[in-house]
This record gives sequence, C-alpha cells and structure tokens, in this order.
Amino acid sequence: MIDLAGKRAFVTGGSRGIGRATALLLARAGAKVAVGYLSRKPPAETDITAAVRGDLGTAAGAQKAVAEALRALGGNLDILVINHGVWPAENVPVAEMSDAQWESTRRANLDAVIYVCRAAIPSITAGGAIVLISSTAGQRGEAFHADYAATKGAVIAITKSLAVELAPGITVNCVAPGWVDTEMAAKPYAGEGRQRIEQTIPLGRVASAEDVAGPIVFLCSSLARHITGEILNVNGGSVLCG
Repeated sequence: MIDLAGKRAFVTGGSRGIGRATALLLARAGAKVAVGYLSRKPPAETDITAAVRGDLGTAAGAQKAVAEALRALGGNLDILVINHGVWPAENVPVAEMSDAQWESTRRANLDAVIYVCRAAIPSITAGGAIVLISSTAGQRGEAFHADYAATKGAVIAITKSLAVELAPGITVNCVAPGWVDTEMAAKPYAGEGRQRIEQTIPLGRVASAEDVAGPIVFLCSSLARHITGEILNVNGGSVLCG
C-alpha cells in the first residue's frame, strides 16, 4: 500500500538497528536509498544505492556526507531520516558527568541533527518528508542519562520548529521509540535486565528495529501527507503522552 517508487531517501545511522531496518523498508517500498554511517560500514545490501561515511557531528562532515548522498541519488532528496545517535550505557549523575561526555553526546545527538538539516534541506523537493528520531527519554527524562534525555528532548523541539518553518512544502515529524532490540541497549538487557524491562511495557516486549521502521516509513509516505509537527510514540504503551 505504501509506494515510494521514484523517491530518493537519505537515512543517517543506517548501518545497523533502526536505521538499517528503515533503509531496507524504504527500498522495498520502491525508494532509492543512501545510508550514512560513522565507523561500521553497513552490510552489502542489493536494495541500498550507496553507503556514505562521515562524522555528522561537525558542520564540514555533515556537508560532505550529504553532498555524497545527493550525488549517489541524483542531486535531490524526497525523504530525510535522521536516525543516528548515541546512548552512553553507564549510569552517571549530572553532578559527576564530565565535560567530555556531555560534549560527545550533544555533538552526536543534537549538533549533528542541525548540521544534517542545514546541509540537506535546500535539496529536499516540494512534497518531501523529514523524520527525526527522538526517544521516550526526550519526553519524560531519564535519570543518570540526562545528557541523552536533554538532546532527545531538543530533537522534539527541532521537529516542531521545522514543521512550521518548512510548511507547506515539507512535512517534519518525529518518532519516539522506547526500548528497542538493538546493540545500543545490550548492557541493560544483560542477565535478567530485559525481563525486568519488559515487565514495565504494557505490550509485554521490547520493540524490534522493524517495529520502529514501519512507523517511520509511514511518515515518509503520502498516507501521512497531512501530518506535520507530530511525535509518534512507538513504545508498547510504556510512556503515554500526547
């Protein structure tokens, strides 16, 4: 039902997890897809047009990565999915958080979002779609992970700002996942951690990457053409907020 034939998409953080699942689903829907990655090259996928390496946390790095993606896709974008990010696994109180951790998280999760948007927006066609990836932590906070929560809350604010700024030509929405079965959360899932986490989720399980990719692709499609500035929660009911 979702047909993205002829559309050109750039997905950041596309080497694994939610980003890879999203890129593959976009491609299966007919889109031509380039993915961005930092350190781990994504597996060779026949459906993916190009893989672009770059440090998106610098203005120059983001500009270079977007330019390479545009060249691979033919010069313009219809879909931009900004998915990359970090979640430092160690519990660190704010009073003990180092400048290095704060700056590293901010650079990856927030600065890079602005830099990618700034580089890519001029090349997004009328009728295009941007989807940013936030988190439940951006909505309710996360003790001992205030750096992560703060940056993801900022992503929600950026979503709402850009939705108005880029209307009516481009829709801008956000997907806020809860716990997802990805490498980033391997440490809290260890031992009985996953079972304890799943007991807090009304639907009783941690989401798969594909569970999150589906709603992202929906927001990239014409089915969502009258939706902008929204935060779509994909968390199994663990955080109920509008």
